[in-house]
Amino acid sequence: MNILSIDTSNYVMGVAVIKSGTVIGEYTTNIKKNHSIRLMPAIDHLMKETNTLPEELDRIAVAQGPGSYTGVRIGLTTAKTMAWALDIPVVGVSSLEAVAGQGLFFDGYICPFFDARRGRVYTGLYNNRMKIVKPETNVSMEDWLKEVQSLDKPILFLSQDVHVYEEMVKDTLGDQAVIPEGPYHFARPSLIAFAAQRKEPDSLHELVPNYLRLPEAEAKWLAQQEK
Repeated sequence: MNILSIDTSNYVMGVAVIKSGTVIGEYTTNIKKNHSIRLMPAIDHLMKETNTLPEELDRIAVAQGPGSYTGVRIGLTTAKTMAWALDIPVVGVSSLEAVAGQGLFFDGYICPFFDARRGRVYTGLYNNRMKIVKPETNVSMEDWLKEVQSLDKPILFLSQDVHVYEEMVKDTLGDQAVIPEGPYHFARPSLIAFAAQRKEPDSLHELVPNYLRLPEAEAKWLAQQEK
């Protein structure tokens, strides 16, 4: 199976191509530049470098959030448009699951998270078979750490925003918390592709962003309507 995977759901932008279970090419950046401008050139470059024709693709995989509202929409729109044009399936993969995949061989629980501002995070808890132990949620980091504190295994924390909460994690969980070095905190687009191999394709028109909370403007609008 040949899969193109796309991730623009957060600060890191990544694309990858896998063929028959082998990573043929992978491209990631962690720089402050507009994903909407850079994504298609990155896909085009990687496809050419790997000698992959669009019609050779069997499916498109995409990180569907949570994360940046704009970033999630860019990735999903691109993936769905390509899948529609090529008449191939599209598969949405949780952005948190993609990060958790970095801890696949960790003997304990895996806690990916993204900063959601104001002391809150998008997070969830996985085991090393990538099964959800605690559902993904938008929650106060302080409350979340209290919730997982009672678990009987070490917890691997993975996040591009780890520096924001590292002190709080260590103060709350002590030796139970494991925080690895920098490279392990960023999702690899190839892991999204491999996750997509295990999942059923999504309906092209029903695949939508997984924000885990309403955008602020929409939340304010709904609040005004209720008044």
